[in-house]
Amino acid sequence: MPAAQSPRSKKLAAALSDPRGVFNTPDDVLREAKLSREAKLLILHQWEHDARGLAVAEEEGMTGGEESLLSRVRRAIAALGGPTPISSAYTKHGG
Repeated sequence: MPAAQSPRSKKLAAALSDPRGVFNTPDDVLREAKLSREAKLLILHQWEHDARGLAVAEEEGMTGGEESLLSRVRRAIAALGGPTPISSAYTKHGG
């Protein structure tokens, strides 16, 4: 039988799966005192991946209107001293 996860582990797992389901903004990730820098970066990188997909959808007219989530996520990653991608290009084909 698997060991029970602590509330902190459950929150981290949920945030890695769906950052917006746990945090309202990327800055909320930065302010979460119970998370290590590495955990914050993992969450923000997942959020960046999700935001890239949203940016593609917006570009294709599938959604609309919101300030660039991708830029907010990247600012949060930079605030932690994490690496930022060289290219902001993202397509339906990956990347």
